[in-house]
Amino acid sequence: MAIAVTLHVLAAVIWVGGMFFAYFALRPAAQGFEPAVRLPLWTRALSRFFFWVWIAVLLLPASGYWMIFRVMGGMGSLPPYVNVMQGLGIVMILAYLHVFFAPYRRMRQAVVRGDWPEAGRRLGQIRRLILFNLTLGLATITLAVWASHYR
Repeated sequence: MAIAVTLHVLAAVIWVGGMFFAYFALRPAAQGFEPAVRLPLWTRALSRFFFWVWIAVLLLPASGYWMIFRVMGGMGSLPPYVNVMQGLGIVMILAYLHVFFAPYRRMRQAVVRGDWPEAGRRLGQIRRLILFNLTLGLATITLAVWASHYR
């Protein structure tokens, strides 16, 4: 159980913390750069970050379902907060998959072509989806902390 919880928490911290950094630190810092500098920077930063998000996207459900079936007695015996966390996690994963396979892929292609308006438009989509996922991630973490405190 300790290994599953540790992997689960570390994966969540890496993913949610990375989104927080991207939205509240990198985005404001990069705004002063010209598109020809800012957009390739974002493409490289997201490429490195998304490597770690893929690991989190695999570890979070694997460790979560391991805990559900090995420790908590299966899906039928879950407290409601775990179902809410599970639902939020699924929505977050689906939003990430959309970001990775649609706007991020198109942004990378636009950067290669030097099409800065299109790359900027795609980055705007990614920014909105990062804020959406960040909100869900922070809500999930808050729910986990409150539930563990008030059980």
